[in-house]
Amino acid sequence: MANELLIKNGHVIDPANGIDKKCDVLISDALVSQVGRIDPEIAESVERVIDAKGKLVVPGLIDMHVHFREPGDEEEETIASGSAAAVAGGFTSVVCMPNTKPTIQSETDVEYVHRKGRQARKTHVYVMGAITRGRAGVELAEMGFMSEAGAVGFTDDGDGVQDPSIMLRALKYAKMFDKVISQHCQDDHYVGEGVMNAGYNSTVLGLPGIDGLAEEAMLWRDIQLVKKTEVRYHAQHLSTAASIEIIRQAKKESLPVSCEVTPHHLLLTEQCCVDYDTNYKVSPPLRSVEDIEALKQAIADGVVDVLATDHAPHLQSEKELEFLAAPFGIASLECALSLYIKALIEPGIIGWSELIRMMSSNPGRIIGVDKGTLSKSKQGDVTIIDPDFEYVIDVNKFHSKSRNCPYHGWAVKGKVEKTIVGGEIRYSADTL
Repeated sequence: MANELLIKNGHVIDPANGIDKKCDVLISDALVSQVGRIDPEIAESVERVIDAKGKLVVPGLIDMHVHFREPGDEEEETIASGSAAAVAGGFTSVVCMPNTKPTIQSETDVEYVHRKGRQARKTHVYVMGAITRGRAGVELAEMGFMSEAGAVGFTDDGDGVQDPSIMLRALKYAKMFDKVISQHCQDDHYVGEGVMNAGYNSTVLGLPGIDGLAEEAMLWRDIQLVKKTEVRYHAQHLSTAASIEIIRQAKKESLPVSCEVTPHHLLLTEQCCVDYDTNYKVSPPLRSVEDIEALKQAIADGVVDVLATDHAPHLQSEKELEFLAAPFGIASLECALSLYIKALIEPGIIGWSELIRMMSSNPGRIIGVDKGTLSKSKQGDVTIIDPDFEYVIDVNKFHSKSRNCPYHGWAVKGKVEKTIVGGEIRYSADTL
């Protein structure tokens, strides 16, 4: 039938339902109809069929931390170009951060992002609204109106909320709307003009450093506020061993906290900055080998909830500035899956089921959207992956407008073959 899509012979991994086996997936009228053995008569009547033999068939990946730069910096990325990059990376849903120009801080702003996402017709585009007006940390933004407009959470990403009284009020308001507060954990008192990890390398390079205490102090403070409010709290892009221990302890106390890590904090160290290559300038900064090992162990232990990208596109002209002046950020949406395979699957830190859980059902649960699973009657969002495909990352082939990616030329394994959103094939590697 024309409104059905059959994905057959694939190895289906759906952690939310405990599925990890070879079987078929049938999508009808944009919804998952059946996972398992499909009746031969029904299979024969389906006009659209994908043979996924040798491939992994998983719930559509969800990236809960991207920067699409629209409105304000459309020369770096637009919602349309970012959406194209997302489906090429296997992501059927993304969450845009509000640090745009102007800031996403009102009902109208949220609706604008949603409308642009629908017009792009690639991935589902969600948005987090700002916690404070202009992300200045002084006055709360219109959290209630943004929640009604569909904001999935609130963050001042790019800046941490410095005033604890403002953060406490934000948590109380978020609880009223049952939304998650996502924090860029950085106490600016420890930062100054810092541009990389504080330590031996920053001293030798003559660059001002950012001590890990900047992240850890704010995270510890916020956990105390969560104890008072019992509000869902998500720590963004954690980068230090001490931060992980704070989260570990909070979870032992059954607090409603979650956290994410990024590919660059698992694969790159502060040593990468020795040549002053600004493609390695990120916030929080690249840390030590010991920090990386702690992050990986936390992933193995189930302390880390989400694998995100913090996709942060910038113009080449901006990244060509000296290290002190260049902006923070890496564009990695299209190669993130392969990078996580390299960092976590190949060394045997976790298996495929846990990787997919951290890139689908877990982020879906945290942002409160009914996605990240192949349960019956759920939206037909599916990612098909060739786990053995080997290739070399080429930033010149990115769908993103920006090329500020330090992984150019890396040999990696695991490629997205097809990205299906609502039963429609929105990306297919074999049509490129």
